[in-house]
Amino acid sequence: MFDTLTERLSGTLRGLRGRGRMRPADVEEALAEIRLALLEADVNVAVVRRFVERVRERSVGGEVTASLTPGQQVTKIVNDELIDILGTSPLNVQFASKPPTVVLLAGLQGSGKTTAAAKLAQWCKSQGRNPLLVGADLQRPAAVEQLRTLARSIDVEVWSEPGDPVACAAGGLARARHAGRDVLIVDTAGRLAVDAELMTEVARISDVVEPHYTFLVVDSMVGQDAVATAEAFHATLEVDGIILTKLDGDARGGAALSVAEVVGRPVAFASVGEKIDDFEQFHPDRMASRILGMGDVMTLIEKAERVYEQEEAEAAAQRLVEGTFTLDDFVDQLRQLRKMGNLQSIVSMMPGVSDQVRNAEIDDDRITTAEAIVLSMTPAERVSPEIIDASRRARIAAGSGTSSAQVSNLLKQFTQMRKMMGGMMGLGSKRRPASRKAARKRPKGAGRAAGGSRTGGGGRATPKGTSRTGKPAGKPSVADIDWDALDLKLPGR
Repeated sequence: MFDTLTERLSGTLRGLRGRGRMRPADVEEALAEIRLALLEADVNVAVVRRFVERVRERSVGGEVTASLTPGQQVTKIVNDELIDILGTSPLNVQFASKPPTVVLLAGLQGSGKTTAAAKLAQWCKSQGRNPLLVGADLQRPAAVEQLRTLARSIDVEVWSEPGDPVACAAGGLARARHAGRDVLIVDTAGRLAVDAELMTEVARISDVVEPHYTFLVVDSMVGQDAVATAEAFHATLEVDGIILTKLDGDARGGAALSVAEVVGRPVAFASVGEKIDDFEQFHPDRMASRILGMGDVMTLIEKAERVYEQEEAEAAAQRLVEGTFTLDDFVDQLRQLRKMGNLQSIVSMMPGVSDQVRNAEIDDDRITTAEAIVLSMTPAERVSPEIIDASRRARIAAGSGTSSAQVSNLLKQFTQMRKMMGGMMGLGSKRRPASRKAARKRPKGAGRAAGGSRTGGGGRATPKGTSRTGKPAGKPSVADIDWDALDLKLPGR
């Protein structure tokens, strides 16, 4: 969603970071670019005005950090102010000591309330809770059935009864208490626009169920209209937090950068995909980092931890170190990667990725194609891909519905990956299996002089005053480099 904004802001700030001195004119030029980028992203005009003014005040005011250059300092200020308008800190949901914890969802029709209700129920289950969904949207004919369909996929009960939405919500609360459900999520009706009837109905439901949390569901693709909607609902219900839906869309994303600032309530959750699991707590600092093109390592780690079993991951890493990583292991890793979500979103979370790579179209079907190719191989071919010749490639291509060129390309990529990872794990030529075999074949005592010293003369393997790598002794190693003295942008620094 923020691709264009990210490209504009990261480009502007990248130019600043290369400057050793920052003049007021340089700051104003950068602020003009930032203002234009935010307005083009459909951010609320008042929000843009306040944002730019705060950045100017802090930049020109001489806020100094010894470890940062002036350009880096402006980047830090922009990042801090983005975090501020996104809500400063995440909203941590506290479950009631006396169940159930009641959550009321409100919003316009088409904002994604029903889907958000099911996703929130799935999130509650991941927290060890036992939720109950209430279908109180009796205006839209298929709303309750849609909720039931989604709830069946996550094994959650839905309560709904025809007639009065207020009575339906009250019945859902009684059902939750009777059945021992510790979370109650109420899906209310919406309209195409804010009107008195809608507000009265939602307010009455709120009075009956007395929610611990009232979340306003906002469509991230709406833009400026989301601000007026949020203000109207907040005036009626006193919203506790916001749920942003369709954050994976291709709209300009102005709502996400406007609503929290205008309403004064944090974004609690974000829907980042179509799957029921594509729902996560919103962290302003992480989103600001993504918008500025600096990645989101923490969310990436959390996604991996949810998908990967620790023992399996450690075993795969060990096989990679030992050089026994097979194509079966490769397919297993691809399957786990697919569970983490959309590949495009995963790439956007990686720090240091170029704009060209981040904005490139990444086809998730490539994982399916790679899986089909590997599954068309025999067990022996998966363990020892070097035995695959032209005839075997043709057979594998026919079995997987691909071409011999695609098979060759996959095998080449797998070989390169194994070599690259082996090198990263410290595997040099001395530790390759072939070299170990050669070492076993060497006669005992070979490679030593009669007196037990190494061959090559002088009793030394290397000339005096040099290291074994051939570099002059006394040269600094990686550990000796003063990284703080370098003008580098490193993750976490």
